[in-house]
Amino acid sequence: MNWLPLNPKLQKLRSKLLNDPYYRLQSGEEIAIAVELGIRIDANQATVDDWLRLPGLSIHQARSLVELQHSGVRFYCIEDVAAALNISVHRLEPLKSILSFSYYDDDTLDHFKAKVNPNTATVESLAQVPFIDLSLAQVVVENRLSDGPYRNLADFQRRLNLPATMIAQLMYYLKF
Repeated sequence: MNWLPLNPKLQKLRSKLLNDPYYRLQSGEEIAIAVELGIRIDANQATVDDWLRLPGLSIHQARSLVELQHSGVRFYCIEDVAAALNISVHRLEPLKSILSFSYYDDDTLDHFKAKVNPNTATVESLAQVPFIDLSLAQVVVENRLSDGPYRNLADFQRRLNLPATMIAQLMYYLKF
């Protein structure tokens, strides 16, 4: 990534962002770097840990947002998240670039309830997962055999160099 200077401090941050899914972002600059690296948080599928990556959100707020998601509440914009937390939109504005608000058809998600573990799945079973064709399924298995099991979805994305848009789709079908 040519945009990132060779500043050791920034290189260390880049490494943390790519390798530590629990790293808590500290500033707007770190959020911008995370976005450049393809890190996005889907407000409608985020876990407590995902919300805690964002500066300024408490554990209580993160739990509240996840509880609302699980009860069926959908967030369509940053204003919805602000309203759910009873805080001003202005306070959440710095988070806007890293948050995404995807829309899902619950019937489609329910259709494929059994999640596939890419650490144990065969090429054939991976090829049955929506958005994974036979060639990608082969790459997933070959990478797993050569470099060991995938730690989590972020590790899966990094090792296979998959775009964030694809991960946003696959996260509903994979388990680690």
